Amino acid sequence: MSDRPGTPVLELPVAQSPGDHMILNMGPQHPSTHGVLRLVLEIDGEIIQSVRPEIGYLHTGIEKTCEAKFYQQVVPLTDRIDYLSPMANNLCYCLAVERLLGLEIPPRAQWMRVLLVELTRLNSHLVWLGTHAMDIGALTVFLYTFREREEILRLFEDISGQRMMGSYIRIGGLPMEPPLDFFDRTRTFIHSFPEKIDEYSNLLTGNPIFINRLKGVGYLSAKDAIALGVTGPPLRASSVDFDLRRDMPYSSYEKFQFNVPTSTVGDTWARYEVRLAEMRESVKIVQQALDGMPAGALRAHAPKIILPDREKMKTEMEALIHHFKIVTEGFPVPAGEVYQGIESPRGQMGYYVVSDGTAKPYRVHMRNPTFASLQAIETMSKGRLIADLVAVIGSIDIVLGEIDR
Repeated sequence: MSDRPGTPVLELPVAQSPGDHMILNMGPQHPSTHGVLRLVLEIDGEIIQSVRPEIGYLHTGIEKTCEAKFYQQVVPLTDRIDYLSPMANNLCYCLAVERLLGLEIPPRAQWMRVLLVELTRLNSHLVWLGTHAMDIGALTVFLYTFREREEILRLFEDISGQRMMGSYIRIGGLPMEPPLDFFDRTRTFIHSFPEKIDEYSNLLTGNPIFINRLKGVGYLSAKDAIALGVTGPPLRASSVDFDLRRDMPYSSYEKFQFNVPTSTVGDTWARYEVRLAEMRESVKIVQQALDGMPAGALRAHAPKIILPDREKMKTEMEALIHHFKIVTEGFPVPAGEVYQGIESPRGQMGYYVVSDGTAKPYRVHMRNPTFASLQAIETMSKGRLIADLVAVIGSIDIVLGEIDR
């Protein structure tokens, strides 16, 4: 009970079932959630009978905020939805607005976007692997994965000026050419990264403690996964072979060769194996992007929508006027609505954008993958021990920033 006047007192219900089940409050907490999550458990001894997630501790009202911003001002907000894969959010939103505008994005910009989003996927999976292993008790792996993540963040900082939330993918393309040594540094990193994945596998795949904590835990059937709206690695670990990059390609993904890792097992161990394999496939995609990067422009030709080149702005009055009007007034987007989905590190991310013909969106709704996956926790945890719940939560790879919004 709080001593402060007016502070609400949180009261948990008292179980009255014949089996003497206990209602246990797990959280609000941080472990393996990348945010603040509260779970209300009904347990019989240490056996879980039901799990009720309670969310909202990180609610920002970010979707409503988008309605008060110009279309180009929404891009920095998308960085903060899933702060482990900000460029994937940038891309999904920009693709939706570009469809409304009818913009044709140059091939070089599309390939650069693929390269950056796959580096983002590696960044996200590295955080997942390190924190998931640490939650299970394998502390060393966290240090290894963050060693490689630091290299990716340095690449992001070089190209955008920010380590995490660079807003580098913009409506119409990309703002500027990468630094001269960016491709060489990326190539060096990608060349050595498969050996690092082998290191992670050597530390974990044969570890008897890690195996016992994951194998046979958190089973999710393909039927349940589809019914609950689960996407991404958890869906593919339950034998459903579906990946938007291959099945509904965007941003030139149809020009890249890669496999979609799946498993028929459907447990927490399978989700670990699928993500480990996904990192290897992302390496292949980045390598292909580096080897086949087209020449040409990084931005579509739309002077009344895309900010002009800074050098032109200094010497041409028309460019200066366009810059001033875009920054101060935005640009109108034809009335209509569009849904754009992409394959984020956690599953299908989608942006539903409605335009009323003005310079600000009438509605922006985000379909975030772990918001749907979170409801699968009870299905995966029922009948298991409380200790298994941390492994189950980690295997979903949830980010509360995108769940609460």
